[in-house]
Amino acid sequence: MGGNYLILPHSFRRLKNDTILLVNSGGDFHFLRDANFKNFINHKLDPDDVVTLDLESKGFLSFADHDLAVNLTSVKYRTRKGFLKNFTSLHMMVVTVRCNQKCEYCQVSCEGEDALQYDMDIDTSRKIVDFIFNSPNENIKIEFQGGEPLLNWDVIQAVVEYANEKNIISKKNLSFVICTNLTLMTSEKLSYIKSKNIQISTSLDGPASIHDHNRKLRTLKSSHEAVVEKLKKCFELGVPISALMTTTRKSLHDFPRIVDEYILRGFEGIFFRPLNPYGFAHEKIKEIGYSPDEFIEAYRAGLDYIIEQNKAGRYFVEYYAQLLLTRILTSYPTGFVDLQSPAGTGISGVIYDYNGDIYPSDEGRMLSRMGNNYFRLGNVCQDKYSDVFNGEKLKRIVTDSCIETTPSCGWCAYQIYCGVDPVRNYLETGDVVGFRPGSFFCEMHLALFDMFFDMLSKAEPSNLDVFWSWVIPQKVTKNA
Repeated sequence: MGGNYLILPHSFRRLKNDTILLVNSGGDFHFLRDANFKNFINHKLDPDDVVTLDLESKGFLSFADHDLAVNLTSVKYRTRKGFLKNFTSLHMMVVTVRCNQKCEYCQVSCEGEDALQYDMDIDTSRKIVDFIFNSPNENIKIEFQGGEPLLNWDVIQAVVEYANEKNIISKKNLSFVICTNLTLMTSEKLSYIKSKNIQISTSLDGPASIHDHNRKLRTLKSSHEAVVEKLKKCFELGVPISALMTTTRKSLHDFPRIVDEYILRGFEGIFFRPLNPYGFAHEKIKEIGYSPDEFIEAYRAGLDYIIEQNKAGRYFVEYYAQLLLTRILTSYPTGFVDLQSPAGTGISGVIYDYNGDIYPSDEGRMLSRMGNNYFRLGNVCQDKYSDVFNGEKLKRIVTDSCIETTPSCGWCAYQIYCGVDPVRNYLETGDVVGFRPGSFFCEMHLALFDMFFDMLSKAEPSNLDVFWSWVIPQKVTKNA
C-alpha cells in the first residue's frame, strides 16, 4: 500500500553495505536500506510503517501539515546559522614575525630573532585595539600570534593594559590568548599571564623524536625538552593551557604514540590537525606532505585508539571528531571558521599583521607572506573600521564563500555540516569560489563524514556513548 505523502527537500549519499544516508536542510539524517529508499522516492511506503513514521518525524516527508514540517526544518537551519547574529569576536594580532624556531611546516615563513623590523610597535598596537573595540560583538578575544609573540613581550603587555583600560567603559566580555611555543616563557611572564587571566595555546607534535624533528630551535637544542618543562610550570600554576599538533609525514603513522604523549603531559584531548599548505610547508610539501587517503588512514588509527582509551575509563577527546559530531548530532553552531557558511573569514575572525595590515583570516595573512596580497583588507593606520568591514572586498569574499551556492557543494549530502575555505580555494585554483572535488579539503572531509556516518549507522552502543560524552562534555554532565 502506497502513501500519499509529499517528499521534502533532502540530499542523499550511498554508504557501505547498501546503506543510504538522507540529510535535510536542518541537518536531520536518517539511514535507509536500498529497498526502503526506492519505496520512499516512489511513494510506496506504508503510512503506518515505522520507517515512514521516522522519516516523517525527521522532516523527510509530510502527509498533511506541510507548512509545519518546513517550519520545523527552518528553525533548525536558522539555529545552525546562529553565528551570523554576532560579528567578529576573534581578533588576532601578529606582534612579531620573528621566531626562535624554524619549524618544518611554518606557515608564516618566520624571520630570524634579529629581524627587529618585523616587530609591531606600541603605537600600531594601540590603533589596532581601538579598531577592535569598534566591533559590535559583546565578546572580544584578542589572540597574540607570531612568529613567537614572547619575543615582543612589551607590546603584549601594552595591549593587555590598554584593552583592559578601554573596557572599563565598553564593558565587553574581554579575553586574551597567547599562541607561543613556550620555549621563551619565564616565571615572571607566567605570573603576569596568570594575574591577567590570559590563556596559553602552544604546540606539541608528540614525543621528542617527532616534536624535535618538526619543530627545530635555531640553537639546535631540544625544543621538546623546553616545552615539557614549561608545560609543567603552567599546570602547577593553574594557567589555562591547550596544545595543538600538526601532522607531517614524520608523524603520520604514530598517532597512538602522540596520544600517549598528550596523556602523559596532562591533556584531556588532542586535535589531529593536517598541514596548512602555506609558507615553509608549501615549499616542502613534497617532503613533509601526504595524500588525503594517507591522512584518513592515520586519523582512523588514532581515533580508534582514543575510543578504546575512553572505553577503558579514561576521558580523552579528539577535538575535530567532537566538532564534526556536534554539527551532526545537534543543531548548534560551532565556532570553527573553516566549517561555516558563509565562511568565518572576516565576519567571525580577523587578523592584524605587525604593520597594521588587516586580513580576514590567518591564511590570508600567510598568503601575503608568500607575495600575494589579494586578501589584504586595509590598514589600521590608514583606513576606517566601516570601510574595512563594510567594504566591497570583504563583501565579495563572504558572498563567494557560501557553500549552498558553491559548485559541486550545492548537492552534496554533507553540505549542512561542512564549510568553505576561500583562501585555500584561491591558493589552489586562483579563485575564491574554487572547484572543490579533488581538493585535499574536500576529499578529507568526505572521508571523515563517511567514516562517522558509517559508525553512527552501526549504532554500536559503546561507541555512541563515547561520542555523546564528547558532544555533551563529561564535566558538564557531572555538574548537571
